[in-house]
Amino acid sequence: MTQTYWLPPRLAPATAPLGQELEHLRRQHHLILNAVGEGIYGLDLAGNVTFVNPAAAEMIGWSVEDLIGRSMHAVMHHSREDGQPYQREDCPIYAAFQDGSVRRITNEVFWRKDGTSFPVEYISTPMRDEEGWLIGTVVTFRDITQRRWAEQILQRANEELEQKVQERTAELQAANQQLQQLSEMRSRFVSMVCHEFRNPLNTIALSVSSLNRYDTQLRPEEKTDYLHAINTNVERMTQMIDDILVIGKIEAKVLEVNPQPLDLAAFCQGLLAEPDYRRPQASIQFICRSKNLWAEVDERLLRSMLGNLLSNAIRYTPATGAISLQLSRRQNTLTFRVQDAGMGIPLSDRRDLFKPFHRGRNVSNIPGTGLGLSIVKQFVDLQNGTIAVTSRQGQGTTFTVRLPWKLTEEAEQIRHG
Repeated sequence: MTQTYWLPPRLAPATAPLGQELEHLRRQHHLILNAVGEGIYGLDLAGNVTFVNPAAAEMIGWSVEDLIGRSMHAVMHHSREDGQPYQREDCPIYAAFQDGSVRRITNEVFWRKDGTSFPVEYISTPMRDEEGWLIGTVVTFRDITQRRWAEQILQRANEELEQKVQERTAELQAANQQLQQLSEMRSRFVSMVCHEFRNPLNTIALSVSSLNRYDTQLRPEEKTDYLHAINTNVERMTQMIDDILVIGKIEAKVLEVNPQPLDLAAFCQGLLAEPDYRRPQASIQFICRSKNLWAEVDERLLRSMLGNLLSNAIRYTPATGAISLQLSRRQNTLTFRVQDAGMGIPLSDRRDLFKPFHRGRNVSNIPGTGLGLSIVKQFVDLQNGTIAVTSRQGQGTTFTVRLPWKLTEEAEQIRHG
């Protein structure tokens, strides 16, 4: 807080009367008090005002004349910032009367005549007479509303900056974690691809070697078996390459959903009639209450989803075990349910069931890449759907896919056209 030092006044001529000199000093002190922008007032030992400058009176909404002789604590320091009573005995201003020490306070408020308050910074300085006895105190104060406002703005700016730093740090940590997961996934991907390609390539190489070496010794049916093994493994590698390319497109976000009007009942029946889904000993049962069920879906994604689920059901279910595909619609939701009576999925495998390259612990030597369910899950997500699984080992598994149903007026026209 600014302190001002004044030079002593020029000595009055020796011939000037003492009263004239005192009047000159009084006038000079009055001018000083009136010129200062800070509030200044004096108190006697009873806490009553002995003098007050206009700046102080103006800040609290009183006139100078009305303040003289009043208790300044009762006028403007009677309550704390929260409105609770402020006892005079607890006031730092009056502590100067007790121990004669200077008090500087920066976190209190003074109250105006209209009942409003404002934050202040003040100094209470004891006054003593010529003999050193305490006779009162002088209080200098200033309104720090603008400074408090600036401090609050600065604090909010710092808090917002800190929040942004924390958010950015969290984003970087999440990105770093994703990079680590991606690195682990890539390592697992390379290892799995190498393993999955090595087995069929070894089989192909062995079959080709046998055909070349024993061509004249092999019977026709044996040659056919070798050629069939080559063809099967080539198809297996081709399917895995196709799956990997699909996953790559999904991760690169270049795979678009293109819904078109489609009769789902006819589509499912046609799908089950394809050679890949025929079962000589126990045909896949199709269940649907509607002869026709139209919806706007992406046929390509739906074919891949149902194809993967049905292929898994066939692969892990005995030749005579029951498999069914159920189709239904309830309000605005389509439900596809693939149920089998196969080996089931261990509980320990279900958490990672839809992760790429994950395969159940009980699949043994049954061929597979571990990519099918991952593709199904991502295709379902692309269409804002859900997929759920229930399973019991030795009894079977049920996958339930739910997709939003919609059919525009244009699609209705195509349906009836």
